[in-house]
Amino acid sequence: MLTKIHEWLDNNLYELGRELRWSYLPPLMVYMAAGISGLTAIVGTFFVKDYLGLSAAFLASLGFWANIPWALKMPVGHLVDLIWRWKSILVYLGASLIAVSLVIMIGLLGYREAMTAIMPAGAWFVLSTLLAPVGYVVQDTVADAMTVEAVPHFKANGEAIDPAKLKLMHTTMQTLGRVAIIGGSVLVAGVNLYLFRDVESLPELEKAQIYRDIYTMALAIPLISVAGVLLASFIKHRDIRQMLAKGLSREEIDRNLHENIEKTSPNWWILGGSLVFIVFTLTMGLSDYVYNQEVIFLGSMAIVIFLIVKLTRELDASARRTLVGTAIIIFVFRAIPTPGPGMTWWMIDDLKFDQHFFSILSLIGSVLTLGGMFIFRRFMAERSIAYVIGALTIAGTILALPFLGMFYGMHEWTAMVTGGVVDAQFIALVNTALESPLGQIAMSPMLAWIANSAPANLKATFFAVMASFTNLALSLSQLGTRYLNEIYTVTREVRDVSTDQLQVAADYSQLGELIIVTIVLGLVLPFMAIFIVRKVRLSWA
Repeated sequence: MLTKIHEWLDNNLYELGRELRWSYLPPLMVYMAAGISGLTAIVGTFFVKDYLGLSAAFLASLGFWANIPWALKMPVGHLVDLIWRWKSILVYLGASLIAVSLVIMIGLLGYREAMTAIMPAGAWFVLSTLLAPVGYVVQDTVADAMTVEAVPHFKANGEAIDPAKLKLMHTTMQTLGRVAIIGGSVLVAGVNLYLFRDVESLPELEKAQIYRDIYTMALAIPLISVAGVLLASFIKHRDIRQMLAKGLSREEIDRNLHENIEKTSPNWWILGGSLVFIVFTLTMGLSDYVYNQEVIFLGSMAIVIFLIVKLTRELDASARRTLVGTAIIIFVFRAIPTPGPGMTWWMIDDLKFDQHFFSILSLIGSVLTLGGMFIFRRFMAERSIAYVIGALTIAGTILALPFLGMFYGMHEWTAMVTGGVVDAQFIALVNTALESPLGQIAMSPMLAWIANSAPANLKATFFAVMASFTNLALSLSQLGTRYLNEIYTVTREVRDVSTDQLQVAADYSQLGELIIVTIVLGLVLPFMAIFIVRKVRLSWA
């Protein structure tokens, strides 16, 4: 028994430590910065609810626009391949955009009158919401490519690493990337838990001060990502000094450092198609056409698919079928609509979940998700993407049922039967504990497959191709969420900030039907995608 436990720990935990290299740290720092971005998530939810009169449908629509920059990972990825040795410039650019986004929110919380004299508060919030994802897209694209570069293809004696071992190493690298993101979320969940410990007893002005302090602390996010780039530069120059000390020439050092990287030529189909995509998106986004989001989604999808077809000619037929089949399954899984912000508003108003309790949920979720990445590492490396998505779909459906039950009063009955022990908060805690380890599993096998199969001179481009396609799924999810929120209207109480006059009354009567519809769609659509991929003789990773 002890031998088996030790073997499991060795395979899932100790091995990660043995495989950790200095070269892994720079991209992991950029990923950790992305995880720390969750520091403002709870603040953002309560800020929108209490200070802005934006509807659930509008917020879903804003989520659509915020996801559009992620579809631009393909041209940004190709740009990274073209300027590989100077890619740090893009991280600095991304960090600057993130910093501006945070400064806007600090201004809204501390200098609202001065800000609203220039633009309405809602317009400032929209600008902040749109700037941040552009910065994270740029940084994430560079980090994705750096993870491929960080994994060696040869042993110290020059012997090529076995393909099965190489796949496990790439899975480990991608797992560590998810661990860095989740580790950042664990850190900020603890910070939120501390800062929100007595928030319910505080007056509104002091709450606003805490909100502003959190956004100010979040300025560490761009600093961490920049520090990762500086560390990468330090490691590179250290390696150069070591090779010079061994008597290698500058030409030999350059060849060793870029041994597996061929010079990338501009792919004008990608660059030209991406320019069309940007112009098309901006034109439609600035127009008053009522269906501009739908047109942008369809146009974006057409352009991205066209570029994918051009790029996948670099792959053999088998790899091409695997890439397409995997992309379809992941796309559908990520395109499932959600109940939207109305679900959170209902938890705040009816279940009385406050900032402190949401911080507890966030901390539990982050810690257990982090543990799940270690526990399921072998599972992700050894199972197909169809198996993983199928398992996640069933688990997600089961774990969505408790909240549906609570909407119809299940927590009141369980609290009565158990003497108040199994109340709404208890159910939410248990549900979060069960659900959270599954949250990051779906993406790791796909990322590992790309890292293992991408041509050496197109690392960032191939990462970005899959990311652009699957992130368009999130835009489709937001569109679906908006449609459902227009059919099933959910509103929270909105009062004028100055006069406290009621502007919109709370109404959660249709939330139950909305939850049911999303649960059914979440169960049916992924299995339909797996069935179709199998029927048309595609394959998956």
